[in-house]
Formats: sequence, structure tokens, C-alpha cells
Amino acid sequence: MAILAMSSGIMGRMPMPHRRPLHACQPPAGGVEVGGIMAVFGTLDTVRTQLPATRGFTLALDYVARCLDPQSDEHRRILGLAEGVNETVQLGDGVFAMEQVYRTKPRNEGRWEAHRAYIDVQVILAGEELMEIADTRTLRVEEDHTPQRDVIFFHAPARNGDAPGAGVSTLHAAAGFNGIFFPVDAHRPCLATGAAPALVRKTVVKVPVALGGV
Repeated sequence: MAILAMSSGIMGRMPMPHRRPLHACQPPAGGVEVGGIMAVFGTLDTVRTQLPATRGFTLALDYVARCLDPQSDEHRRILGLAEGVNETVQLGDGVFAMEQVYRTKPRNEGRWEAHRAYIDVQVILAGEELMEIADTRTLRVEEDHTPQRDVIFFHAPARNGDAPGAGVSTLHAAAGFNGIFFPVDAHRPCLATGAAPALVRKTVVKVPVALGGV
């Protein structure tokens, strides 16, 4: 099992198989597009260096910077949200943020998901969780809700005892974590790091694929 801990100064790209460029692909059986991008994670500064300076990512990361600033109105607002609350903030040009406050869950209660129309920029402001990541091509589609809802759910891959199955990587995401998940990156977030659930405060900025330069 590969557990990748994000700390100051660490950046990573998930070690996924080679993929064709997104625009050159046709959806395979199951309707999931595949492409040449893979998840990027790390501190805000290191993530910025790994992403194209498109309008979409500029809007997203500028907002993330404000959310991570303890002196900002955005940071104070999110830390003041009640558990279970979800708020949406429009950032312009079709980019928007979903503020979330929730308890982490056992692995068997988490769901594998991916998105076709939007790139996820997931940022932890408080708390910690585990996230699992895999190539969409290695998973079987369970529910495809596109285009009505931009979410595809997948069957969980077979596990190797207590460890994730082949091709699955695990991230330990704590406050300050930034994870960018493209349409090819199936992910299972919100997982507890231990036996007890933890309270997590997160913003998920949704960047339209067309504004992400992919």
C-alpha cells in the first residue's frame, strides 16, 4: 500500500499508467473518458508550479489562497460553518467552490467517483482524511449520472487483505493539503484515518475542463 503524506514543500504526481491526451480519446465501454493528465497534490505553492496558468486554475487557486489565509474572511467563514452544511460560492466563468463540513467515514462506506465536466481542486482547511486514487480505466462503472449530474460512481476494486488493491494509491490529507483530480482520476475521499471519525472542513473548487487547459 502506498500512503503519500502531504507536508510542507512536498509535491507529487500520482504514478498512473501512460494515457492518451484527453481530447484524442473516445469513451470506452462504460462511458468514462481517459486522457493524459494525472492527479497533482501538495502545498499551494508547489501545486501552482505544476498546473497551467489558465483562467480556470487562476480563479481557483487565488480563491484557495484566500481560504488558506487564517486572516481572510473566507477562512473565518468556512471555519464557522456548522457540521453538515454545504455552501456554494460562484467565482466566475463557470468556476465555483463547494464548502463542506463533515465527519470522515470508514473505507467501506466511501464511494469511488470521477467527474467528466469539471476538474476537482480539493483543499483541506481543518482536520484530516485519507483519499484513495486510481485510474478510471482500472475500475468498473457502477452508476453514471452524467450529463444530468457530473458524477460517475465506480465499484470498489478488489483489496489485498487490509491493503488497497493493485493500482490504488492512498493520500493522507491534512490541513493545507491541495489535491487536483482530473476526469481520468477516480478518487474516494472522506475516509477516516483511524477508528474514530474526524471533523473535516474542506473547499472543493470546480474548474470546467475547458478552462483547465486539458
